[in-house]
Amino acid sequence: MGMSNTQIKNAKPKDKPYKLSDQGGLYLFVKLNGSKSWRYDYKLNDKRTTYTIGTYPETSLSETREAHTAARVSRFMAVS
Repeated sequence: MGMSNTQIKNAKPKDKPYKLSDQGGLYLFVKLNGSKSWRYDYKLNDKRTTYTIGTYPETSLSETREAHTAARVSRFMAVS
């Protein structure tokens, strides 16, 4: 189950940067200054990589999930 818009809006900075998981490797990264970015961690050719999709609130949850799905499909196609 993924995050809700309320959870995202209410995410506040803490002592350290942290992640709020959504689904399939997608998460919201909350920095010390309170800025929030959408990120997706994946492995390609045994190398861990992070794809930054956008920032919140400029990039909505629904837009982020669409971009995440497209990135996962592209990654899968690159491996096959």
